[in-house]
Amino acid sequence: MTLNVAFQMDPIAAVDIDADSTFRLAEEAQARGHRLHVYTPDHLRFREGRITALAHPVTVRRVRGDHAELGAADEIDLARMDVIWLRQDPPFDMGYITTTHLLDMLHPRTLVVNDPFWVRNYPEKLLVLQFPDLTPPTMIARDLAALRAFKAEHGDIILKPLYGNGGAGVFRLDPADRNLASLHEMFTGFSREPLIAQKFLPAVEKGDKRVILVDGEAVGAINRVPAAGETRSNMHVGGRPEKVALTDRDREICAAIGPLLREKGQIFVGIDIIGDWLTEINVTSPTGIQELERFDGINVAARIWEAIEARRAP
Repeated sequence: MTLNVAFQMDPIAAVDIDADSTFRLAEEAQARGHRLHVYTPDHLRFREGRITALAHPVTVRRVRGDHAELGAADEIDLARMDVIWLRQDPPFDMGYITTTHLLDMLHPRTLVVNDPFWVRNYPEKLLVLQFPDLTPPTMIARDLAALRAFKAEHGDIILKPLYGNGGAGVFRLDPADRNLASLHEMFTGFSREPLIAQKFLPAVEKGDKRVILVDGEAVGAINRVPAAGETRSNMHVGGRPEKVALTDRDREICAAIGPLLREKGQIFVGIDIIGDWLTEINVTSPTGIQELERFDGINVAARIWEAIEARRAP
């Protein structure tokens, strides 16, 4: 099977070939004989009933500084693609949301991964709300009095933007902290969105586990340990990845959420678990493939492509 594949992503020239999951997906696709194109979200277009993109054919190779050879840009009809990957990084703003509306016009005749309708309706910090028995105490609110009441109840909390990513804007407010009102003023000064608050989980000192699911099934995990003096474990802000095994609790969480992810076309998902609690379900542009492959010696990218190819089989 040879598929025509387009990656909607941030500029490929800037990716870290030793860490970027999109690069690894492209590398595996190429090894399987698929034809690849890349384009950035600002080159996605609608005109008179057609969804097109100014895209480059691309060949990838694992050579630092020379990892992507781009052909001449051409406007391609995305309806002629077999698979489109929705892989630009958040923020999950109106620009991001607009791309999901446009790609939703192509899906499922063209397979968009992950399904853009449910990416739009299940952003990471909201999908977890459907599983309150698996998550720590959580509040979503813009009202300062409500957030103060939540902090008074739980004492030590994490406060962050609802649609943030990569650990940006994440604050720990311990029982002695007096900055809630100032942070609320700062966030609401530049955004109309609510905030999310969660009870602080001390287990984060031992790591924030990223579990990767393919078509609703857990394939493995990495542990991300915060740097000294940090609460955030994201690798973007210095978190250290290390090998870790799935626990019975991890498998219980995956078994609870997996059927919904599979039903809604979320083929590649990364969930975050701290201790025994699910904190996020990442469907927009999850990461962690390369770290998991190095630690566990399994070809995660191949598992993902097998799931895609099964959907595209005649």
